[in-house]
Amino acid sequence: MRINDLVGETTEYDKKLKVELRKPKSWCKSISAFANTLGGALIFGVSDENEIIGLDNPVKDAEKISEIIKTKLNPIPEFKMSFRKVEDNILIILEVFKGDETPYYYYNDGSLEAYIRIGNESVKASPTELQRLVLRGRNKSYDSQKSMYKIRDYSFSKLRERYKKWTGYSFDEKNLISFGLADEEGYLTIAGSLIVDDSPVHHSRLFCTRWNGLNKSSGVLDALDEAEYEGSVISLIENGEAFIKRNAKMMWRKTANSREEMPDYVERSYHEALVNAIAHRDYLIYGSEVHIDIYDDRMEIYSPGGMPDGSIIQDRDPLTVPSTRRNPVLADIFNRLGYMERKGSGFAKIIDNYAFQINYKEDKKPYFRSDRYQFTVIMPNLNYSDRKEDSLNDQNRTDDTINVQKGADDIINDTINV
Repeated sequence: MRINDLVGETTEYDKKLKVELRKPKSWCKSISAFANTLGGALIFGVSDENEIIGLDNPVKDAEKISEIIKTKLNPIPEFKMSFRKVEDNILIILEVFKGDETPYYYYNDGSLEAYIRIGNESVKASPTELQRLVLRGRNKSYDSQKSMYKIRDYSFSKLRERYKKWTGYSFDEKNLISFGLADEEGYLTIAGSLIVDDSPVHHSRLFCTRWNGLNKSSGVLDALDEAEYEGSVISLIENGEAFIKRNAKMMWRKTANSREEMPDYVERSYHEALVNAIAHRDYLIYGSEVHIDIYDDRMEIYSPGGMPDGSIIQDRDPLTVPSTRRNPVLADIFNRLGYMERKGSGFAKIIDNYAFQINYKEDKKPYFRSDRYQFTVIMPNLNYSDRKEDSLNDQNRTDDTINVQKGADDIINDTINV
């Protein structure tokens, strides 16, 4: 029997050979992590090699597990315990549900420790992660919190301009409160302080670099172009896209009656990646900014903070990942301004818009990388070839489906930007 057959549809699980009564932390930290993250199952009676061993006295062990949870976890998470017989072996499956009263602490020698789930590990929550758990337990998000900044000291020209352009209506001052950008006392929320023209949130910046080569130290001249932007998150989006456009080229392919565009990078894809990086980055992390790094063969858009649910994107199918908004107020205003959609189809948009291009190949598919502290979107340069002969072959091939003329002159390296 497989482990997945034991835990059903639960995607997160941990296993223990036995119930360690003298070292309850070894399994209680998993209970804390499951309750603080997305829930999960803890299986007793299975070895690290997934061999089903069973328990000698499962009834007594179950009583001890329940007792320890009630004395070592605070608050007590919601859980369900059941026995499972596999051949002649009895296992205990402890299902822990995602909690609403975060953080769920493990009490150990007079101290409280909270754990979260990162991939398949239960790790101690950092101060930033603990702060986020506290906010979640209060049914609050960081971007909805009151800031120290007054509405009267800031202007909203970027917001007004974009709102008028997208909706056709003038932005009403009352919308600041109804959109969650300010409170009744005249103070901006964190989201509001991010969207004002001269944002006082100094770590809300965008660093852009066009590197010379395939990495950050490819030659004597490391950077061909670089810029640093700050201010309203609306300005960050506009300036970031402008930087990409001036550092990306457009190729053209002749057909019988017209010509077809072959961009280095797909505008709708990098727009989605940049907007998501700014909307969903972890603003609790200081000393780190959103980065756009363009190399010869790829573009990477990096944002501080891993997946909001603690998972690792490399372990998941990005097309099936449900929308999780770390900054719901900011995401909502971006939706109102036409930058993103509520249904959370960002990963699919990035991938699908690439696949639609005529110069797309499977090895040019965008991919994603994350860990506990960062998330990166990697978008290959569709026109890059690491071997000259490959490039020549591409130039001289005939594509009957679009009636391409033969000859190297059929591909024109135009200096028109994307």
